[in-house]
Amino acid sequence: MRTVGAGAHAIGRRVAIGHRRVGGFTLIELMVTVVVIAILASIAMPTYLQQVRKSRRSSAKATMMDLANREQQYLLSRRTYADTAALVASGYTVPSDVSAYYTWAVTVDSTTVPTFVITFTAQGTQAVDGPLTLDQAGNRAPVSKWQQ
Repeated sequence: MRTVGAGAHAIGRRVAIGHRRVGGFTLIELMVTVVVIAILASIAMPTYLQQVRKSRRSSAKATMMDLANREQQYLLSRRTYADTAALVASGYTVPSDVSAYYTWAVTVDSTTVPTFVITFTAQGTQAVDGPLTLDQAGNRAPVSKWQQ
């Protein structure tokens, strides 16, 4: 051992003074660590939230496509499309992972050529995503949300 001062010996990073050992991190080292973690969190959180939002949107789009298929089957059997009330009456429910973040509605126009529009409106933490629509011809809006 080397002598550091009167009665103190250096042992690695610890200093023995008499029989007492002093060790650990300095306040500056802890503050630097906290700052680095804060910077990483400020970069990671928005990216994480964006990915979660995209995942929820993807689930909603899949549900809308399933609903559009059900509408086509309904048209073949009844010669008209089903609106929201008819779907609910027939026992249809939107999966809970979608219904927690989107409200849904199906509007039907039963004129000479029947049409439907499925609208999923984002709510809660998903509200910044905006509404998604799909019609009987496969037209989707907004296009930018459907391409992601």
